[in-house]
Amino acid sequence: MKQRLLGLAVLLFGLALLPALDRQAAADDKDDQGWVQLFNGKDLTGWKLHPKPGGKIGDVLPVEKNGRLLDYLGELKDGTALLWHVEGGNLIGSGPASHLFSERGDYENFHYRIEAMINDKGNSGQYFRTAFGPGFPQGYEAQIDATHNDPVRTGSLYPAGGLAKYREQITVMNQAPHKPDEWFTQEVIADGNHIIIKVNGKTTVDWKDPENRYRKGHFALQGHDPGTVVKFKKIEVKELPPTK
Repeated sequence: MKQRLLGLAVLLFGLALLPALDRQAAADDKDDQGWVQLFNGKDLTGWKLHPKPGGKIGDVLPVEKNGRLLDYLGELKDGTALLWHVEGGNLIGSGPASHLFSERGDYENFHYRIEAMINDKGNSGQYFRTAFGPGFPQGYEAQIDATHNDPVRTGSLYPAGGLAKYREQITVMNQAPHKPDEWFTQEVIADGNHIIIKVNGKTTVDWKDPENRYRKGHFALQGHDPGTVVKFKKIEVKELPPTK
């Protein structure tokens, strides 16, 4: 008799939890709505390099097969280097410095999220509202760096392009919120001049640019130097209403 009563109590408790679980599931589904995948896990569709990136790279050599863009090679003085390719469902950047840009260049307000991994001593960046061009892009950069000799770590808004005077407000120094060769999530929420950066769900930057310098542009992914190997397995955006 006691066992039957205990079983009935457990069943009733479980039934009581169902509405709460349904509400949580509905909230999770709502949060996941509106995301657009910018990387298809198969090829470089939707992404491009400047044909003359500068630095050690003379020309960019796209590699296509059956109408699909598979790789970007860089022509160097002494041969070629693999810059960007897809392997095992991951987008991988390596070789001399280059920047992989989104085809679209009119992103204004958004929630921009990546899942990434950076090697030991590697350096990369999650650019947003950036201009398409050679060299290091003109735009905002959410840093990706666990152990590079540059002390500006993942979770920082990089203090370049006139942002150096705000360095103390926008950088996380000396210790990264993840280890090298470890997957992490970095999010950028840009709404007008208000910029929020989160790493693994924790806010690292919450700042308003008083000069509102970059208002719309491309997304871009950085390969900083020949020692860097950076991987992305998810790149997605949820666009927000434009600034009035």
